[in-house]
Amino acid sequence: MPDRASPREPAGAARADLTSRLAAAGLDPAAAARLVRAALAEDLAGGTDVTTRATIAPAALGDAHLVARAAGVVAGLPVAEAVFAAASGPAADSRPVVVRYLAADGDAVLAGQVLATVHGRVRAILTAERTALNLLCHLSGVATLTRRWVDAVAGTRAQIRDTRKTLPGLRALQKYAVRCGGGVNHRMSLADAALIKDNHVAAAGSVSAAFAAVTGQAAGIPVEVECDTLAQVAEALAAGAELILLDNFAIAAMAEAVGLAAGRARLEASGGLTLATAREAAQTGVDYLAVGALTHSAPALDIGLDLVPAR
Repeated sequence: MPDRASPREPAGAARADLTSRLAAAGLDPAAAARLVRAALAEDLAGGTDVTTRATIAPAALGDAHLVARAAGVVAGLPVAEAVFAAASGPAADSRPVVVRYLAADGDAVLAGQVLATVHGRVRAILTAERTALNLLCHLSGVATLTRRWVDAVAGTRAQIRDTRKTLPGLRALQKYAVRCGGGVNHRMSLADAALIKDNHVAAAGSVSAAFAAVTGQAAGIPVEVECDTLAQVAEALAAGAELILLDNFAIAAMAEAVGLAAGRARLEASGGLTLATAREAAQTGVDYLAVGALTHSAPALDIGLDLVPAR
């Protein structure tokens, strides 16, 4: 592919803008850079992109489009940009890969819609292609599935909330994608909030004993209590719990729990929920629907990269 003349963007400025975009999304730019480098290193496996090196001249410049092949909600454009930036070389490089957005994370997009343009050395673009798309397609899939759940409960008080059922190393990105889809995040780690589950209750001897133990050692930390029965809900309320998880409750039992709490605690429905039953669950008056599938089972949104033929 021949070289193409085009305006150049200073590498330092481009990377500074990318850092700002990642930070504005609530992502740690340094952590994103480490993830991207690891993903690229995995794909190259200590070698080079032999196909691209054989078919593309070292100095060749070109353009490509990131295109949605299916309708959905986009998430991860700054992450994809970080992949192209990493593949384009050091900050001193005078010809970085430049990504220009034509959509924003959180946007509903249509099949055939161009999400961004990519300009720079074609070798760098093609070497980064699969890694960038792997992340962009996955995160957009999470956002798309989240939006379906959010739409399913629209008009109720319930919010769609994620869980810690995330892929190792991708938690921050997956939870960001949930936010892009209109959902809200549960705790990011074991350290920033407590969730008293059935095994904790069994070890402590009762709901109230477990609640007292946690609040006694973790003052100021949000505490949620998982309950399997209405009797446990009553016990958690009596102990002072302000957030209660209703584990695998039937719809009728959820409604009873809402009446029992009478506004004294926020309630989160979890387990056995489906898109088909989401609205019925939300209409009981619970505050949250916890959906692990948002992060552990979201199908990827089909997005491709197309090189633009030289004119």
